[in-house]
Amino acid sequence: MTAVQEKSAAAPSARPEVRRRRKRPTVGAVIVYIAAGALAVMWLLPLLWAVSTSLKSETEASLGQDIHWIPETWSLEGYRTLFERGDHLTWMINSTIVSTIVTVLTLVLCVLAAYGFSRFDFPGKNIVFGAIIAGLMVPGQALIIPLFDLVNSLKLAGTYWGLALPQVVAPVMVFILKRFFDAIPRDYEEAAKLDGAGHLRVLWNVILPLSGPIMAAVGIFTFIGSWNNFLWPLLVATDPSMMTLPVGLGVVSGGYGLFYAQNMAAAVLGALPLLIVFLIFQKQIVKGIAGVGLK
Repeated sequence: MTAVQEKSAAAPSARPEVRRRRKRPTVGAVIVYIAAGALAVMWLLPLLWAVSTSLKSETEASLGQDIHWIPETWSLEGYRTLFERGDHLTWMINSTIVSTIVTVLTLVLCVLAAYGFSRFDFPGKNIVFGAIIAGLMVPGQALIIPLFDLVNSLKLAGTYWGLALPQVVAPVMVFILKRFFDAIPRDYEEAAKLDGAGHLRVLWNVILPLSGPIMAAVGIFTFIGSWNNFLWPLLVATDPSMMTLPVGLGVVSGGYGLFYAQNMAAAVLGALPLLIVFLIFQKQIVKGIAGVGLK
């Protein structure tokens, strides 16, 4: 055996073996996982029960003696009845339009306001920002009467704009976005300004691309809040054709009687768009909540 062969044969044995040590979970981590799993099960059980009941016949769903999760007779009677009536689809379309308008306008206004408070110094800045934060302490119910008088005087009652515009003001979103914009280094903006970019271009090409996770989180929470809003659409949507889904389910559906399968089918269809939106943007929402949008 030559010296080179001896050296190559001895090289592998000379290398220290690197073994990956698996970290054992601590007691605290195990407790957290168990608690999170229990909360997930508690959240899933009502949803599974709603889906199960919606797939039963109306006769089987009305029987309360024997509670069972799996339907004895699978039926789409509840869903078929909802679409045959036609009003449920109208309510879903109204909710989608109103929630989309609220989300888009809220993002535009809150982004502009947060960028202004984060990057500009002007007289009375702290006073104005303090007034916006003070708006968090004002309950929405206290503004119902003046808002209704304003919307009614502008002849917007019973319209999409009347349903959407009063929901656009969101002081908490301005606060959240401002805190996120404050954490973005100004070096990126200075480099863009050296290239001749103005404030709007800096906001569009620099700030917003770095704020994707927090923008997604704010948008989803705004959409969900508008979708589930009940009190304001109840007052403004005087025409049943303009009612949103929560109002329609709470007011009109009761006039048809108590039908468990139909009510559960309506609840499942009402929650389905929110579930789809969350599944699509779940990574961005988690990053936005965790505050790790910047690297």
